[in-house]
Amino acid sequence: MGLRPSQQIEAKKPPTRGIVTQASGAGAPGIEVVAEARALGLAKDLRQRHVAMISIGGIIGAGLFVGSSSGIATAGPAIVVSYLMAGVVVLLVMRMLGEMAAAFPETGSFTEYARLGLGNWAGFTAGWLYWYFWVVVVAIEALAGASLLHRWIGLEVWVLGLGLLALMMATNLWSARSYGEFEFWFSSIKVAAIVAFILATGIYVIAHAPGSAGRFANLTAHGGFAPFGALSVLGGVTSVVFALCGAEIATIAAAESAEPGRAIARMTSQVVVRILLFYVISLFLIVTVVPWTAIHPGDSPFAMALERLGIPGTALIMNAIVLTAVLSCLNSGLYVTSRVLFTLAAKGDAPAALVKLNRRKVPVRAILIAAGFGVAAMAASVISPQLVFAFLINASGALMLIIYLIVALAQIRLRRRLEAEASPRLTIRMWLFPWGSWLTVAGIVAILAAMALTASLRAQLLSSLAVAALALGAYLGLRRRGAGTIAG
Repeated sequence: MGLRPSQQIEAKKPPTRGIVTQASGAGAPGIEVVAEARALGLAKDLRQRHVAMISIGGIIGAGLFVGSSSGIATAGPAIVVSYLMAGVVVLLVMRMLGEMAAAFPETGSFTEYARLGLGNWAGFTAGWLYWYFWVVVVAIEALAGASLLHRWIGLEVWVLGLGLLALMMATNLWSARSYGEFEFWFSSIKVAAIVAFILATGIYVIAHAPGSAGRFANLTAHGGFAPFGALSVLGGVTSVVFALCGAEIATIAAAESAEPGRAIARMTSQVVVRILLFYVISLFLIVTVVPWTAIHPGDSPFAMALERLGIPGTALIMNAIVLTAVLSCLNSGLYVTSRVLFTLAAKGDAPAALVKLNRRKVPVRAILIAAGFGVAAMAASVISPQLVFAFLINASGALMLIIYLIVALAQIRLRRRLEAEASPRLTIRMWLFPWGSWLTVAGIVAILAAMALTASLRAQLLSSLAVAALALGAYLGLRRRGAGTIAG
């Protein structure tokens, strides 16, 4: 079950000199660099290869290997366009994050850019929403991995889920370096699997499928390229955009690397290649090889394509790859939630005791709290799967878009301030500013509006808005009480 708090050797809490800790409601902080990672003593153990693969691993999850089947069933072959459109929105968000991360490389959590740009209310709200989102993801991924293992190991799903959670918790408790190493190899396996898939299916399409006309027949043979009309393509964006979230993890991990600015520059320059390679190309090959009508939600379209190629043992291969993706997401979830909570504590928005580190410079208490809430969410899935757990999942549905929206608005304000000061920190710039930034905001708002108009997604949007309102209400409540910090 990992290390207990009593087994950790905690360092004395360092002074908070040099850290912006405005009282609640005191207005937006200035452009001064906020160096929590260095001031509070987080290790600089992550290398460039770790950060690069962490950003890749954040994009490639079980949503690609299995969840893409729902999108294909919804939009047909045109789901490729949906992924491309969603990819453009996420790419623009990542570019905005890259600009801010390069200017403030040691902020600690990308949600803190909201505080820098819009004020304490935005940092508080975005930070806690992001923490909540990943806590729920931790529980979901633990259960998904346990369900896979249950096919091979005759133990209860919840027992296996606790075992996976304990394993990844121990990895994160050991050191940031151990997290980075695990994520490097998890991501490497996923990348190798997708590259091998693209090569195998690409060769099949070029060399083994019927002539040039029949080679791409599946793209139009069953109701056309967009069998449900153009609106289904837009509707598909609302479903698939969440599968592309996760690259922002690299901006958090970069704060624990030796050269955070360089790490962010590398991440932002490669994200478009990953989106095109790992999603658009692979899904195009899938709907080319397999009739989209044969793909049902919950099935792995990758496995179906490999079966069409005549590759034996496809079910076992895909289960192993999906399990790797699940463990990767679980590993990153615990890391992200602990660092976000650590940064919130440094800002006075969470108990101050959470900034304490062990001798390996790991925020042990923040990791244990994240794991504890993950266990509670898993318990809810067993005790109340139709009520409590269903609400937890629905309430996280649109949170990433809400967070991205807040951060995008913060980028616009920060960019204007930096330009007014002729700041040398603008080493990475958002494309076509300000129009590119406002286009990103418009794209996010359009997706949220589409969710409101889609019956199957409306509950997720409303639940997410309720949680966002709760977080903002908590901030306003603390402000009225005159609390600049939350006592630990």
